[in-house]
Amino acid sequence: MADPVIMLVSEKHADFLLDEFGRYTRDYDVRVARSSAEATAVSQQVRAAGGTVALYVQDGDLPDAHPFEAFGQWRTVVPTARRIIAAPYDRFLVEAAALRPGMATGKYDAYLLMPRGVRDEEFHGAVCEMLSDWGSTVAAPEVETVRIVSEPGIALTSAIREFTERMGMPTRVHTPDSAIGRELIAHHESLGGTSSLPLVHAVNRDPVAPTSVRDVAQAIYGAPDDFQVDGVVDLAIVGAGPAGLAAAVYGASEGLRTVVLEAEAIGGQAGTSSMIRNYLGFPRGISGMRLAQRARNQAIRFGVDFLTGWEVTALEAGTGGEPHVLHTEGGEVQARTVVVGTGVAYRKLGIEGVESLVGLGVYYGSAMTAAREMEGCDVVVVGGGNSAGQAALHLARFARSVTIMVRRPTLEATMSAYLINEIAYSPRITLAPCSEIADGGGTGRLEWLDVRDIESDDVRRREAQGLFLLLGAEPHCDWLPQEVERDGRGFVLTGRDVAQDRWVDGLPPANLATTVPGVFAVGDIRSGSMKRVASASGEGASVVPLVHSWLTG
Repeated sequence: MADPVIMLVSEKHADFLLDEFGRYTRDYDVRVARSSAEATAVSQQVRAAGGTVALYVQDGDLPDAHPFEAFGQWRTVVPTARRIIAAPYDRFLVEAAALRPGMATGKYDAYLLMPRGVRDEEFHGAVCEMLSDWGSTVAAPEVETVRIVSEPGIALTSAIREFTERMGMPTRVHTPDSAIGRELIAHHESLGGTSSLPLVHAVNRDPVAPTSVRDVAQAIYGAPDDFQVDGVVDLAIVGAGPAGLAAAVYGASEGLRTVVLEAEAIGGQAGTSSMIRNYLGFPRGISGMRLAQRARNQAIRFGVDFLTGWEVTALEAGTGGEPHVLHTEGGEVQARTVVVGTGVAYRKLGIEGVESLVGLGVYYGSAMTAAREMEGCDVVVVGGGNSAGQAALHLARFARSVTIMVRRPTLEATMSAYLINEIAYSPRITLAPCSEIADGGGTGRLEWLDVRDIESDDVRRREAQGLFLLLGAEPHCDWLPQEVERDGRGFVLTGRDVAQDRWVDGLPPANLATTVPGVFAVGDIRSGSMKRVASASGEGASVVPLVHSWLTG
């Protein structure tokens, strides 16, 4: 397959940019165009030949089109490409006020200063961020960490691929009759395995035939009974979303022996976000997966142990100075303090015809890996929060059309303004207000949806090959004992939100403390918390001084 193209578009600086991008020629086909029309024509030729464009770079001064108009034209040809303006020094500040607002509406991704000398690593760092994001969300992996052998139409295959890619492991699916498929099947059978599919092979592991995503997690990272957590740890964190990861980093960096137990993929719901643009310190945005994996690596640097695929089934609260005990499927972990950061799960739609097609065109969450399969399809996203907006924008790079379906008349009350602005700019995304799913179905995978108008109660059928459900939140804390007080919706109460008859000596628990001494709650699972990545991370960091205070009190 031909190398992906980096398209450099400039009338006056084409030769300079070509020289500057010489470092990328081993892995990319670096092309030059001197006008918007020429870039459009070359892009069409590349697409017709079966190739693609990974990145457009223009200087913001084209002879035949305004920069935004040019990006709009190229976007119709290659909607998945990343887009950069590299402005020359003499125009960088002059044009900034007029061009930077375009980033807020999704017209392009970065406004950079064109390099003025050799080894401008600030510039190339931004370029590499763009290419890295493109490679992880659009391109098929060049190096496969995980191989799955599967026939089409197996829901478990989609779930496994979503898990492994969220864990930062490039994954490719191979058919059983392919050369790699036959080789892995033969290897598995030589080990005494059956020929059941899907078959999963990770680097330095034997192939396994899992029956669940958790089987894959335990095959890669180890089952609970493969480990022994010696003694009593200072801090056990249940859940590796943004709150749990932040607590792990800050707890371990302060010298606490810290263990994190996560039943599924690292990152929680935030880990499924295709692009988070309003997280402090990432001006060009960052995907939820990358944010989670960076935090995980940071925590590991400080000595945190991650137990992935470990579902906590019960908490036995310690009394009289005894440690708390977390029970899992294969053992137990004793801890002096426990931080509950299990987050929330998307609420189920509860329509039989739709639920039967989960993994076969129907997905809970943004399911980033499924987006690639939506090319040329009509897709519906149900939900009005930031996660739904991020999912719609990502899907619009692939799908023919994306409909955001909400029960409210507008998005303003539930979605950040920057996402609403980007959605308004995208020609592929439409809003269906005051609507809900009534039914859905298809032969083998999703083909149609019945949509009810909430105001008139009319139901109409429409074609749809993809349905992504991001339906609010349900707490995930059934494993907690009754002593941990919860609100009417099942979220954990902390601090002054705890009923006064549970206060001690007339004083409420500490801000993030529960009604069980030494047990704390952070992030989405906590009653009254703001359901945002940054606030969850802040709570995870803030709980560590409270843990220290409890341990030394």
